[in-house]
Amino acid sequence: MCGIVGLFLKDPALEPQLGRLTAEMLEVMSDRGPDSAGFAIYSAPAPKSVKLTLRGPEGKALGDLAAELSRATGLDLPVTVRGDHAVLLVPAAREAELRELLAERLPGLRVAGAGKRMEIYKGVGLPAAVSARFGLSGIAGTHAIGHTRMATESAVTTAGAHPFSTGADQCLVHNGSLSNHNDVRRRLRREGLDFETANDTEVAAGYLSWRMAQGAGLGEALESALSDLDGFYTFVVGTENGFGVLRDPVACKPAVMAETDHYVAFGTEYRALVDLPGIEDAHIFEPEPARVYFWERPRAVADERAAA
Repeated sequence: MCGIVGLFLKDPALEPQLGRLTAEMLEVMSDRGPDSAGFAIYSAPAPKSVKLTLRGPEGKALGDLAAELSRATGLDLPVTVRGDHAVLLVPAAREAELRELLAERLPGLRVAGAGKRMEIYKGVGLPAAVSARFGLSGIAGTHAIGHTRMATESAVTTAGAHPFSTGADQCLVHNGSLSNHNDVRRRLRREGLDFETANDTEVAAGYLSWRMAQGAGLGEALESALSDLDGFYTFVVGTENGFGVLRDPVACKPAVMAETDHYVAFGTEYRALVDLPGIEDAHIFEPEPARVYFWERPRAVADERAAA
């Protein structure tokens, strides 16, 4: 009964509107997920840097984070604080060192996601409240995915909210339930993956990250999920330059997509899409069962824009 939205922009002129459009789509899905909500948004990277999205202990603001880290490292580390989350920009070459320092100096702090472009925010409450808490409407970017949750597999906490990220610039939102997630979790732990929650969606995210770390592309990883993940599900996945959708072979969970020359959009229900610009001219379709859909920005174009 959860709600999923996603928006992948083809037209750079729409990038300043990405956050606002995503927030509006999330709010429409409130009745499908009133417990908690979250979103991942992909925006321009800084050269040779990694964005660490940090989440404080439940309800703790992170306003002093920049000062604490500057004192500890002697570095000027840019920090954008949004409620109990913060995005810390660190030199890519020192990411591992700074992760260790964070764990040592600031117990209770969690790294919710990391990557060149991705930022992740999530929390307990109605989607409109969560979006407002983190200022989603004012965030620009190239693509975003979001989720409104009705908890079935684990407690209503910020940690249990979607999206889940288990790899650099990778995240996943899910509507449905996996029946073999405990077995897959044990297998992935033997491969060196860690899990923060008992949520089945975190296992799905970890599985895709594991497959992609082995060299699979997003499309190949999603194809493999069809044979390795049991249950009923709709996945929407974000990567550094891409956006993917997969429904299980039965496809009992609702899903609808819209594509124009300017964007690709996903909604659990069509009503999440009705206010998008140019929706009246969009190609509207229901993604087929057991078929992988994904769109990617050409890497050369993305790299060129990042360097600009």
